Amino acid sequence: MVFQADKTRYQSMQYRRCGQSGLRLPAVSLGLWHNFGDTTLINNSRQLLQRAFELGITHFDLANNYGPPPGSAECNFGRIFQEDFQPYRDELIISTKAGYTMWDGPYGDWGSRKYLIASLDQSLKRMGLEYVDIFYHHRPDPETPLRETMKALDHVVRQGKALYVGLSNYPVELARQAIEILDDLGTPCLIHQPKYSMFERAPEQGLLSVLKEKGVGCIPFSPLAGGQLTDRYLNGIPPDSRAASGSRFLNPEQITDEKISQVRKLNALAESRGQKLSQMALAWVLRHDAVTTVLIGASKTSQIEDAVGMLDNLHFSAEELQTIESILNSAN
Repeated sequence: MVFQADKTRYQSMQYRRCGQSGLRLPAVSLGLWHNFGDTTLINNSRQLLQRAFELGITHFDLANNYGPPPGSAECNFGRIFQEDFQPYRDELIISTKAGYTMWDGPYGDWGSRKYLIASLDQSLKRMGLEYVDIFYHHRPDPETPLRETMKALDHVVRQGKALYVGLSNYPVELARQAIEILDDLGTPCLIHQPKYSMFERAPEQGLLSVLKEKGVGCIPFSPLAGGQLTDRYLNGIPPDSRAASGSRFLNPEQITDEKISQVRKLNALAESRGQKLSQMALAWVLRHDAVTTVLIGASKTSQIEDAVGMLDNLHFSAEELQTIESILNSAN
């Protein structure tokens, strides 16, 4: 059966201008890091993408190494795109990245011109696309000259393989330098993707201010701290949770008694706002005027629905913000 998107899909989503560009992004974007690789049933991935689009999520975020195994998320997305989303290509923002290990040898990692251009060519083939809307450098390269990396980003835009470029995981001063180089080259940096949540606040130490100053958008990843800022860990570590699965991105040692105490207090505040904890945590990230959109992951359509539902209450009173600060700063 041919997928036909709900005609009301744009009625409830909020769209925010990305920095000083002409592009607007949905307040919620869907990341394809997990749950789109070969270990996931293709029909489940299809349902996630379809439901997201029907709720007004137009931005799908990938990377060359997403899976598992690396590359499989792009392959599976490409299959679903060809079967379901081709008629909607001009309504979608599709992004990918390169910067982590993808193939053997000295040319399959980091930030050389050789690697970035070859990686994007591979990504386009896997997804069956002529271009991506945003191409990111996924992490800084300590050995490649920054200007070489930025010139590679500029080059793929001039080739027509990407419409915009972005940065991910760049610390504040390196981000400033990269943004200024791209400005000088004539291909402005559209957006930066840092890790940011109630439990990871490093971007507040200058990065968000630089992005606002330079007119660059911001799309925080891991806004729920790997699931910690949900109701999953209110009573410890469930056996079917990510923390119990052996994931290298969230382990049981991170779910301390102190962290569970904080989560319970945050959950109580969210309930007083008429929200789930996950919804309040997303709204808290979006409260910052430098943030354009928040990047979520999902294994169930209900998680996407919950994320979009948080748009019903984005406001925080001064008292609520102070309560959150007190909880996050508490040692007990």
